[in-house]
Amino acid sequence: MRRLEGKVAIVTGASSGIGRATAVALAKEGVNLALVARREVELMQVAVAARESGVDALVCPTDITDSKLVKETVRQVVERWGRVDLVVNVAGITTPHRNLADMSVADWRRVLDTNATGAFLFIREALPYMRSQRKGLIINISSGAGLRPVARAGVAYCASKHAVHALTGSTNLEERRNGIRACVIAPGETDTPAMDQRPDAPSPERRALFLRPEDVADAVVYVATQPDSVAVELLVINPAVQGSVEADFDKFLALGHTATRSD
Repeated sequence: MRRLEGKVAIVTGASSGIGRATAVALAKEGVNLALVARREVELMQVAVAARESGVDALVCPTDITDSKLVKETVRQVVERWGRVDLVVNVAGITTPHRNLADMSVADWRRVLDTNATGAFLFIREALPYMRSQRKGLIINISSGAGLRPVARAGVAYCASKHAVHALTGSTNLEERRNGIRACVIAPGETDTPAMDQRPDAPSPERRALFLRPEDVADAVVYVATQPDSVAVELLVINPAVQGSVEADFDKFLALGHTATRSD
């Protein structure tokens, strides 16, 4: 039984990683999808995968920091399906130079614009349609760095993810009277292409212990399938073994465990 049959979702950052996994997972539940990212070729590949589940998929190559393009994207979604039931803000970036001492103003603005302003713009444009429906759900993907600063994540990334938490809470404060719910999901280290951008890229052994994009996608589906009377406002998920803490990781290996996973 498909629990979200006929619903309409906008998924940003849908071309890879958590966004792609989320789109595929929602398609399996019967959700029609607007797939948003910069890379059109990759989005088309995700659309093919989604359509294999028998749903409709709209490819929307968009700069999520451009308010006019975001407005037009949401308009196209409503024109196609007549509604917006779910917005999943996944898109996020970081930079190689991420500390206070070496981060440029341009990089700071780019990270904040993508990670925080992009989510704000899609929420703002979807809200009028959700209000008219008296129903809607917004899920923002944050990070453990949105709960507390993490040195290796960098100052701009941490600030942007803290902003996403505040944005989610403010949305609930203002819009729950209109039947609209918002949730922020904060995953720990996840095996995505973004890990390749780290100055200290994790080893394959450490990476094997991370969450998978599909784990986060399953969390999105969990929140999306809750009844309208249930508000999941914050969901934190972490790898069972915290690979980012070197002492714990070394202890784990010293005990004779092997870092493996089965897909």
